[in-house]
Amino acid sequence: MTPVIVTNLKTKTENYLPVLNHLHVRNLAIVDEVEVELTNGMTTLTGETGAGKSILVDALGLALGERADSDAVRQGAKRAEITASFELSDNEATTKWLEANDLDQDGTCVLRRVVTAEGRSRGYINGNPTPMQTLRELGELLVDICGQQAHQSLSRPDNQRNLLDHHDGGSTLKLLTTVREAYNKWHEWQSRYTKLEAARSDQAARVDLLSFQVQELEALNAQPDELEELEQAHKLAANASRISEGAGAALQMLYENEQVSAHDMLCRARHNLEELAELDPALAQLTEILNEADIQITEAADTLRHYLNQEQPDAGNLAQLDSRLAAMHDLARKHRIKASELPDLTTRLSEELYAIEHADDTLEDLRKNVAASAEELQKFSKKLSARRKKTADLLGKQVSSNMQQLGMPDGSFSIKLVPLDEPGPAGAERVEFLVSINPGMKPGALTKVASGGELSRVSLAIQVAASDKANTPTLIFDEVDAGIGGSTADIVGEKLRSLATNSQVLCVTHLPQVASKGHEQFRVNKLSDGKKTRTRVTHLNQDERIEELARMLGGVEITDRTRDHAAEMLSKAG
Repeated sequence: MTPVIVTNLKTKTENYLPVLNHLHVRNLAIVDEVEVELTNGMTTLTGETGAGKSILVDALGLALGERADSDAVRQGAKRAEITASFELSDNEATTKWLEANDLDQDGTCVLRRVVTAEGRSRGYINGNPTPMQTLRELGELLVDICGQQAHQSLSRPDNQRNLLDHHDGGSTLKLLTTVREAYNKWHEWQSRYTKLEAARSDQAARVDLLSFQVQELEALNAQPDELEELEQAHKLAANASRISEGAGAALQMLYENEQVSAHDMLCRARHNLEELAELDPALAQLTEILNEADIQITEAADTLRHYLNQEQPDAGNLAQLDSRLAAMHDLARKHRIKASELPDLTTRLSEELYAIEHADDTLEDLRKNVAASAEELQKFSKKLSARRKKTADLLGKQVSSNMQQLGMPDGSFSIKLVPLDEPGPAGAERVEFLVSINPGMKPGALTKVASGGELSRVSLAIQVAASDKANTPTLIFDEVDAGIGGSTADIVGEKLRSLATNSQVLCVTHLPQVASKGHEQFRVNKLSDGKKTRTRVTHLNQDERIEELARMLGGVEITDRTRDHAAEMLSKAG
């Protein structure tokens, strides 16, 4: 079947290049094949309920490494394939990440995901096979997907803390890294102190054991590389007679046998060839080769004589070598190590014995290091807390303002920093998002004080405020306007459009007020012939947008008045 191809048009925001510029989906759910060309600015996807608007968002999620199973594959197909292409001209962070991972490719980034009907999955970055974790890591630099259930992730403490820290940007994140390093340093000193103190509490028994073990090891006095040298010496001593006899026999065969030797036979052969060379000069070259062979045999014979004249290994030392090797292997078995590790064990146990015997001095040094590192951790944690408090106040005001603009005039949002008993690797407090919707309502956790529609609006208010500071170049909103209508929907559209000034925004929506704010609009249709169902995506021109907005406004019956209203909405959006 011929794929649906949607050609991009120039938008009204030209201050940066598009990031996600192409999405190709094949055999995913009810999609047979769709290709979409995307631009910068704000793009909206509309269509009737169940048409498959969110499938394109799901497809992009798969390309970015989200989990998938065989249910994702279109019925009857062998596999689903998703390809997402990104332009990286203005995305320095992603470019550096790709270079660091040897995945860069001329300022572009192509992500591909294949899911088979059996549930197997493969991912690729610029044609290179890639683990899902790597895809997800890269995806976080490229796209932020805010779905209808975004409030669920926002309710998790770790996500709340991360959102707060990233909102301030570099300053807080640098402080967070410093705190983590200070915590690791303190934790290392504390662990060493605790370990030594525990050993000291059982000092007498441990000292007795270590003293015996060290004395035994020092008496053996195993040296580095000694085992290898002993084994070689043992091999020579055990085979001394065989080596001597074999070397002597070799010397006889090469040179010293008066009846027949290699040297004698070679000399006769050379003499014969020299006579024949007078008849045929071609044989002269062979006499030169035999001359060289004569020299080599003579040198080999001289070397063997020298070897045999040296002092040979004494077989009488064999018993002594056997005894030394046995002692080393016996002690190694006792400590359940290799014999070659005995020197290291001697050093390690000697150091431990010394440390316990001088525990008072060592503990005092460790205690000072623990105190100093704890003081350093407290100092940096206080700086981080102060920075978070300042950021929390600013973010709270921004989200509260957004909530009030989104139809919750008495809504307020605040961020509470709950002190911990002691600082950890993430600082000295726990971050809590608190929300109040109605007058006189005590602020509470997001999921406990808001209804379904309110949750969506509060979530959007947080996302809009957070996205203001986000470095993610592409923001996708999947029906985050659920439960919103009227003038509030118009404000939601304005908020989303404002984000498109610095980021590429894609929004799946069922609201005409939001759809009209997009610089571009796509309609998603579900087509069926009674046997198969497929999804079609169509880029809308100005007249088609008016017709689609009129459908969203008027339902089944579309009148001229509805069309006029739709045209007015587009005109106001600019």
